[in-house]
Formats: sequence, C-alpha cells, structure tokens
Amino acid sequence: MRIHCTKKLLDVLKVSPANFIEEEEALFSWHANVVLFGRKKAVVLVNNKNRYAAVLFGLKAKDLKEMGRLIPDAIREVFRADYIKEEIINQYLQHSSTLSFDKTNGRKMVARLNRACEDFYFAEEMLDESNLIQLKISKWLNNTPVGNGKDPYFFPNKEMYNDLEEFAGRSIFQSEAVQLKATLELKNHSVWRRLIVPKSISFPALHDVLQTAFDWQNSHLHEFVIWEKNSSAQLKSSKPVLRLVCHEEALAYQSEIAMELEAGHKLSDYISKDITYNYDFGDGWAHKIEVERVIEDYPYNYPTCESGEGNAPPEDVGGEAGFEEFLRIIHNSSHPDHEQMREWGKMQGYEEFNIKWINRSLK
Repeated sequence: MRIHCTKKLLDVLKVSPANFIEEEEALFSWHANVVLFGRKKAVVLVNNKNRYAAVLFGLKAKDLKEMGRLIPDAIREVFRADYIKEEIINQYLQHSSTLSFDKTNGRKMVARLNRACEDFYFAEEMLDESNLIQLKISKWLNNTPVGNGKDPYFFPNKEMYNDLEEFAGRSIFQSEAVQLKATLELKNHSVWRRLIVPKSISFPALHDVLQTAFDWQNSHLHEFVIWEKNSSAQLKSSKPVLRLVCHEEALAYQSEIAMELEAGHKLSDYISKDITYNYDFGDGWAHKIEVERVIEDYPYNYPTCESGEGNAPPEDVGGEAGFEEFLRIIHNSSHPDHEQMREWGKMQGYEEFNIKWINRSLK
C-alpha cells in the first residue's frame, strides 16, 4: 500500500519519501495530509481511485511513530463500519501488505485531498475524542457527494463498494441482520419503531440509529443496560448485568452493576439478552429493545425502519409530566401559549412520525 503524503505530513512523520518509479494500483494507493483541529493533529486519508476517506484524530507523538500500523487499522475499521465482510477486508489489506510513504502525485489528487480536509472542519460535532479512528466522520465524508470535473457528482462509498466487488469477484457485504422493536416506555402513549440493523452493528452506531428513528437530537448522554433474559414482559423483573456507557467519565461512578464503555461492543454479542436504551438522564427516556428475529440474507449495509407508531417527545420537555402538558397545550388552539408552544416544539425536534424521512436519513 502506497501512502502519498504532503510535505507537511512527511515532516511530521519524519520520514523520507520512497520516490517509487513503477506503476501503482490506484485502489491500493491513498493520499494523506495532516491538519490541526485546535491543538490536536488529525490525518485525513483519501483513496486515489474513488476518494473514499478515513480519518484519524488526536494523534500524539507516539502515534505518529506508529502510522505504518495505524493506517491499515483505520482502513480496516472504516470498512467494518460499512459492514464489509471480514474476508474481503483481509483480502484487500493482504494484497497491499507492504506499506510505503511517498510524495504526493499530481495537483488533481492534492486538490481532492484538500477538499476532504476542508470538509473535515465541518464535522466537529461528530468528533469522538475517545478514539483515534473517527468512524462517524469517515462515514460522513464517504457519503458526501464529490465532483470530478465536468462529470456528474458521485458518492465515494458507492464507488469503493463497486471497486471492492470487482477486486474480490463476489458480494462484499455481511448479510446477517437483526429485526428489533424499540419501544419508548410511556404510560399513556404508544411510541415504537420496528428496525432492521446489521447484526454486527456497534452500540455507538445503534445509538445513532435510535436517535434518527425517534427524532431525537443527540443533545444528551445515553446508556444501554443489558439484562438477563426473562420470560416476563416487564424488564423490571429481570436482573441487569451490564451498563454500556457513552463517556469514560461515567466510569467514575461505578455501582453494583458492571459498567463498560459502549465502544467495542456489538449487538451480536447480546442478542440473547434483554436491552434497554436510556436517553437524557434528566427527562429519563427509557426504550425497551426486543430482538424479534435474525435475518440471514439482508441485502443492505445500512439500517431500515420497517414500521412504527407515535411521535417521540421533544427534547427537554420535562419528562412524561412535561410531555403531557406540552400535548395539552398544542392540541388546544384556544390556549394562550398554543402558538408559542408549537414553535418551541419544532425547535426541539418534535415531528410527526415520517417513515420515509427516517429511512432516507438512515441510508
């Protein structure tokens, strides 16, 4: 694998370019640059053939010495986040197992690299400072249409999928998926979504799916609680065995229930368990997640919403009591606060359940 580095990156890495003369395979060559975000360093990689990107962030001096290992690791993890089969990933990385650093190759590729670096600066909200490999930002870059001169715009991820399929000569996506029913636990309202997600989805990615499905705005902390399977419909009669938290600061408040960061955990490891998803510890929104069935031949590498009912409460409404008051006012056109409350609800993300819009966002 050949990594074409800007002079700035070569200087940071303290390596000399290899200056290869022989031809290279564009699919196995990448351009890379280092950019500063605040005081932290990030490396942006862009594939020479299809402009598929991978981003590392928060690199320290010791990490820069390990870039020969970190770059393949980043490509592997971004491929995994796109649910590409492990054997296809291994085949790609083994085909280009020797990694070398070289100078940039032409103004066109540098311009494309610079465009990806510019887009990176718009992704501050997606930064995951607990991980070097930025999966969410990488996926966002790869699902952002890019131009190629006078040719039509295209999506880097779709181009990479096509290139990998041609390289491997077979289907590249993992085919197993899980059908879930996620129910927001409210006393007086039925609010639920039936979702199909790749079986190997990570819990951070499942959090993003649930935020989209329920029209939440990702404004608060969350956690997943894993329960021993119980025949009762009421999770309260089960025993919690693990809490998967979204931020390492939560680990300072250990309790009798084992607690771990959600990163690195996959749904496939807990299909036999009961799960709750808690969002916004102030308002206290609890979602019961039921695994309804495993699908052997799911054709997509992204989640879908199959059905659902009800509108989720707006952010910061004040729990169930506040939600009831909110509904009482917006459904009473003669109430003096009717219009103001309706506008406030829109600002807080309160929307009618729209399965087409949800699926467009999930894709």
